Amino acid sequence: MQIELQSMAIEMPRVAKHPNRAAFHGVLTLVGVPSDKPPAGARGHRVLLRRAATEQALPSLLGMGLDYTPSLDRHDARRKVGIITEATLDDRGKPIAAAQMGNAGAKQKGAVSLKVSGYLYAKDFPEVVEQVRAGGAGALGMSYEIADARVAEVNAPVWEITDFSFTGAALLRRDKAAYGQTWIRLD
Repeated sequence: MQIELQSMAIEMPRVAKHPNRAAFHGVLTLVGVPSDKPPAGARGHRVLLRRAATEQALPSLLGMGLDYTPSLDRHDARRKVGIITEATLDDRGKPIAAAQMGNAGAKQKGAVSLKVSGYLYAKDFPEVVEQVRAGGAGALGMSYEIADARVAEVNAPVWEITDFSFTGAALLRRDKAAYGQTWIRLD
């Protein structure tokens, strides 16, 4: 089995006890497997991010915002509550813990985790920090936002995305995410 880790980051200067930075990390999505349900914008199709397309798009994720809605049930690209500073494609074969996956229980075969980390704006959005602290990896997840997506076959039941750019991500309840195995927690 091939063990691979592809990672990139933008370096933020360390500032001890910065009042507006709450570090987070989590799994944004799985790559190489179909989504559990159709994401918004996919016209009812489940989607699959191809590995090569995701590797190509990885740099576009850095510096993008993490958004949310108070109901944690959808995206709101105009309500940025954080920033993504690191992204890692990880297929080291470690199962995703059952507590992180809800009912799914084990890592899907062929799945690669797209892990992200960054900062929530803690002083600006203390309620979001509290929701993440309270919900943690059990109730909250994430969802990606992309643009300029190319689909291999638009008539297929699962759209395989062959090219795209990341434009951000959303913090939401895991039951609202296209991939139920996503999660987020504070560092």
